[in-house]
Amino acid sequence: MRALTYHGPHKVQVDNVPEPVLEADDDIILRVTSTAICGSDLHLYRGKIPKTEHGDIFGHEFMGVVEEAGSAVTAVQPGDRVVIPFVIACGSCFFCNHDLFAACETTNTGRGAILNKKAIPPGAALFGFSHLYGGIPGGQAEFVRVPKANTGPFKVPGTLADEKVLFLSDILPTAYQAVLNSEVVKGGSLVIYGAGPVGLLCAAVARMIGVEQLFMVDHHAYRLAYAQKTYGVIPINFDEDDDPAASIIEQTAGQRGVDGAIDAVGFEAKGSTTETILATLKLEGSSGKALRQCIAAVRRGGVVSVPGVYAGFIHGFMFGDAFDKGLTFRMGQTHVHRFLPELLEQIERGALQPDAIITHRLSLEQAATGYEIFDKKQEDCRKVILTPGSPDIALPVGDGDEVGAVPAV
Repeated sequence: MRALTYHGPHKVQVDNVPEPVLEADDDIILRVTSTAICGSDLHLYRGKIPKTEHGDIFGHEFMGVVEEAGSAVTAVQPGDRVVIPFVIACGSCFFCNHDLFAACETTNTGRGAILNKKAIPPGAALFGFSHLYGGIPGGQAEFVRVPKANTGPFKVPGTLADEKVLFLSDILPTAYQAVLNSEVVKGGSLVIYGAGPVGLLCAAVARMIGVEQLFMVDHHAYRLAYAQKTYGVIPINFDEDDDPAASIIEQTAGQRGVDGAIDAVGFEAKGSTTETILATLKLEGSSGKALRQCIAAVRRGGVVSVPGVYAGFIHGFMFGDAFDKGLTFRMGQTHVHRFLPELLEQIERGALQPDAIITHRLSLEQAATGYEIFDKKQEDCRKVILTPGSPDIALPVGDGDEVGAVPAV
């Protein structure tokens, strides 16, 4: 089959690789009909995630049709159309029984995180996300093996196009969990740092629940313009404003700050010179710039929600400020499975239109080009989807609202 494989930082290509086979009696083989390039895939692409090996198949946002099912699979059958959560959960361990699917303690054979020279038991395995997270081949391919198929695959109706439901695999539930974690309510105020796909869908969810004052911070003008037009955010470009938190506070009631803040950027945030040097010397694993801004912008008693990926140690965490303000932090990988029925219902009734952020539709054969476009923010790229087995598709041009783009909602 054809699959997108890794060959070193900024080097990916579509290769011929062996087709997957059933390895356990609760596996399925999925024929992929749509997949996507996620912002987290760029961490892998840039060589930032340990234990990413040559030949690894990327991709954790995908859906398709069940081709083959193991003898113990009862939840789905060949011919079913399903979306696959990026988190691989067993459905029966301590954490799964508490709906903490991303903490599943049985699926990841990787080493987990390291803290004070002691191994932290790993959370769930993830599709296509290095051997640190189980080394499970991803879905940027024609076929993929899906373990734990009585728990993960989520059936979707044939009345909805792939593009309407594809993001149930990751970025829509990730955005939904991030907004829920922020504890912002109807009529409240929220800032979202990062106008990438997750940040944009956070804005969509925030508007759905009735957030009244919504800020968004980024440094890509085209992303901010889209977010302002589509979701009515108050845009702040940090290339033009060196202290977004101060500007946000000035515009909130009583100049107290926002009720909640979402860090949808993570460890590759554009940091200070000191942070850049420390990261280059491998003395710290993450830039804390976005996190510090969240701490500064949120009001006393507020919540900082972190869907952005972090690793290792962070310089200048400002824990004293967080303590003084009595802040709550909520973070972690998304417990995708628990949100899928509700989010599908919101899509079906038109309250959420996640496909609106798509700008580029490419064939799987064009995946390497898609990575380059997304990584370099070319052609006003917001989100790239890939279709295995399709002919090459002409690349869109302009601001993302012309050829191959979904109109803004």
